[in-house]
Amino acid sequence: MRPEYFIADKINSGGVSGKNFAGPVLKVAVAGIIIGMVVMILSLAIGNGFKKEIREKIIGFGSHIQVVNYDFNFSYEANPITHDTQLVEALYAIPGVLNVQRFATKPGLIKTEDEMQGVILKGIGADYASTFLESVLTRGQLPDTKSDQPSTEILISETLSQMLHLEVGDPLFMFFFQDQIRARRYTISGIYNSHLPDLDKLYVIADIRQIQRLNNWNEEQIAGYEIIIDDFDQTDQRGIAVYNTTADYISPDGNLLRTQTIRQTQPQIFGWLDLMDMNIAVIIILIVLVAGFNMISGLLILILERTNMIGILKALGMADWPLRRIFLYLATRIAARGLLWGNIVGISIAVIQKHFGIFELDPANYFLSTVPIMLTPLHLLLLNAGAVFVIFLMMIGPSYLAARISPVKAIQFE
Repeated sequence: MRPEYFIADKINSGGVSGKNFAGPVLKVAVAGIIIGMVVMILSLAIGNGFKKEIREKIIGFGSHIQVVNYDFNFSYEANPITHDTQLVEALYAIPGVLNVQRFATKPGLIKTEDEMQGVILKGIGADYASTFLESVLTRGQLPDTKSDQPSTEILISETLSQMLHLEVGDPLFMFFFQDQIRARRYTISGIYNSHLPDLDKLYVIADIRQIQRLNNWNEEQIAGYEIIIDDFDQTDQRGIAVYNTTADYISPDGNLLRTQTIRQTQPQIFGWLDLMDMNIAVIIILIVLVAGFNMISGLLILILERTNMIGILKALGMADWPLRRIFLYLATRIAARGLLWGNIVGISIAVIQKHFGIFELDPANYFLSTVPIMLTPLHLLLLNAGAVFVIFLMMIGPSYLAARISPVKAIQFE
């Protein structure tokens, strides 16, 4: 073992006598690193969890990628395209595509005896991936889209249920405005709650054949396809692949197709979510700086406490760099202890919250009922590596102080 490491171990274990006023300061430094690490882990986990939950809800209403009619109509009253099984097979052949599902939308008005509300009737078929709707379903069941006859069942939100005083099993009338006003009677089969008031108040889910009948479309005409992929981070790349597949496609009725990703259809929401990355980065940078300055103060006091020892070692011929390594090694052990316990406490809190949802939120303000958690091993590795790197850099400066101390003055130092 090198002499500097031996001396550092002795100092750490109390084998080298000296003043002891650095002890409380170093404990505060370790506590600061522990608290800082816990805050950083939870900030990263909660921030990523919040983004993931909101993102999945937005995608649940609109999918990752949509393929629709290439026209200048950006309203919910879409011009139809013709369902083509060969096109669907080509879309499924794109790597990462999990599901290709037909959909159609139509604006309408729900009217009860006391209230009325404008909504978007979204039609889904038997090929629709209903995982999201099942996850937000609170009462009843999803509309039956697999029966031989078009179902008159619809799914409304908790927001609409409270606003219009409707419950599962209640009938309601919807009015649609075309060349003339059309009225349709539906039965509420279920109620969902995604905790996104703007979208909950907007969407009503029904059998796609109801919209085809309202628009006088045949059974092969749809508003477009929704495409679900395996990785949100690959949305832009998958969107380009879908565009390349559909760009030169002409449907049997002569229509061209337009490809749009969820980022393009909901830019405000995803721009807002992207701002959270900056908030998380600012929090982590501030916490790392605070922990680093704690270590600097602790290291300076440790050097001051061992001034006599430094003078003796320099008088015996120890070079500057080995002398600096003594205190860098001590500071590294102190920082490692803080990081270890910080990881244990932070990860434990995150795991407990993820599985038991102890800390709850007001959905009206936060769009979620519990504090969300998303933490991956890669995030933890990068967070710890960054913290170690920054703290170590901040410790190099104070270690120069030990090398600049004069042996004569150090031995006489009291």
